Formats: sequence, C-alpha cells, structure tokens
Amino acid sequence: MAGTTLSSILDYLVRSRDTLQAAIDDPGFTSAIEDIAETIGNGLVAGHKLILAGNGGSAADAQHIAGEFIGRLNYDRAPAAAIALTTDTSVLTGVGNDYGFERVFERQILGLGSAGDIFVAISTSGRSPNIIRAMDAARQKHLTVVGFTGRAGGEMSWRCDLCLHAPSDNTQLIQQIHITAAHIICGLVEERLFPQPR
Repeated sequence: MAGTTLSSILDYLVRSRDTLQAAIDDPGFTSAIEDIAETIGNGLVAGHKLILAGNGGSAADAQHIAGEFIGRLNYDRAPAAAIALTTDTSVLTGVGNDYGFERVFERQILGLGSAGDIFVAISTSGRSPNIIRAMDAARQKHLTVVGFTGRAGGEMSWRCDLCLHAPSDNTQLIQQIHITAAHIICGLVEERLFPQPR
C-alpha cells in the first residue's frame, strides 16, 4: 500500500511539474499573461472594475483572485476594484430558480457590468453554459472579455478579447496553472498601480 501511495504522489507531482514546464516553454502563454496584466491594469487605472466568475474549483479561483485585488498580494496598498460573481447566494439561488442555472452569471453581468470593465471568465473545459452566456452578455455591454481555460478552449476561445490556455486537458492541472498565472497577473498589476518606493 505504501509503495502504491508513494507512486501516486510522485506521478501527480511529475505531471504537475511537466505542465508548469510546458507553460514556461510556451511563449504564447507568457505573452497572454503579460497582455492580460496590461489590460487589467489599464482598466483599473481608468476607473473600471474587474469581474470574475467560474464554477466549482474555478468559482473558488474567481473568489481567490478577487480577494488578492481587494486585499493585498505582496504588500500593503489601496484596494483594487474586483468582484467575484460566485458569492451572493441570494442572487445565485434566485436567478437559478427563476431563470435557470445557465443564467446566474449573465444576469449579474447585465446588472453590474459597465462598458470598460474587464470580465474574467474561468472554465477549464471552455464549455460551461453559464460562463458562455456571461461572456456573450459582457460583449453585449462592451466589457473586455478575458478567458482562462484549458488547452482546447472549447467555445470560449473565439468569444475572448484575450485568452489564457493552460497547457493541459486535466482539470486539476489546469486549475493549478490558472491560479499561478493569476498570482503573476495580480503581482504585475499591483506593481504598476501601487509602485513601492525604491
């Protein structure tokens, strides 16, 4: 049993390492991070806000990322405007009950989003119906649409202004890459908006 357990642990760690290395080796991946950080920074400087959504683990990532912007990442500074659409249980259950679960993020985008805001849509498959509808609503309201997805990208890719493709088809590994990229993006935006004295 111990040998089997150790083998499973090492196998996952190796796959995790290899996925991270694939991201490091992909200039398109690092370029997407740079472009997304610049877009978010520009939007926040102009007085717009960051809006995020996802399902399951990606919902947790949306909240995690919003928390890094509102709170702090590397040092104390002013909050940056960020909202996760995954936290209001009355809205989620009310819209889900009255309109269907596929509209829980779309309705929030239509109600809370303004032209110039940035919507970060997170879906490891790129096929989540409620994320796709929210992306369409965001484009209708003239938000900038940023996607975080997996290698294939599903239906998300062509709906995005910018899209970050994690180099994997495995949900857990995609999620690991997403939160790593999000930390980098938040750090870059933090340094730009709230530079520390040298």
